[in-house]
Amino acid sequence: MTTADADGMAAVDEICFAVPWSKQAFYDEAENELAIYFVARDDGKCVGYAGFWNVSGEGGITNVAVLPKYRRRGIASALIGAMIREANTLSLGLLTLEVRRSNAAAQSLYKKFGFEIIGERKRYYSDNREDALIMTLRLG
Repeated sequence: MTTADADGMAAVDEICFAVPWSKQAFYDEAENELAIYFVARDDGKCVGYAGFWNVSGEGGITNVAVLPKYRRRGIASALIGAMIREANTLSLGLLTLEVRRSNAAAQSLYKKFGFEIIGERKRYYSDNREDALIMTLRLG
């Protein structure tokens, strides 16, 4: 990810999430030394992205997003695989994320990569106060 990707990533976020990040947030992430993002493109256009923060030997996944018309084509799997490979390269101990309790499709995808539910965050999501499940993949 570079600052050139920020507008496209914000456009994907706007479609994929009830509470999307601002364009400025993506510009800030491009400059954040702790942030590592991967962008999926189709003919140069951003169609998905995924990223994490490398903090104290652990990776906190921020988002995994793919435009609806590009889903079920392996893009999210490729993005998650790229994050796992990078986390291993950085010798991180684990990757962790939060996922909506109602998002069974995402939970299934993460489980395919070995993520396990380790807890929950009550009323985590600001749009509807839905609980989040905490999922973690132990590395190394």
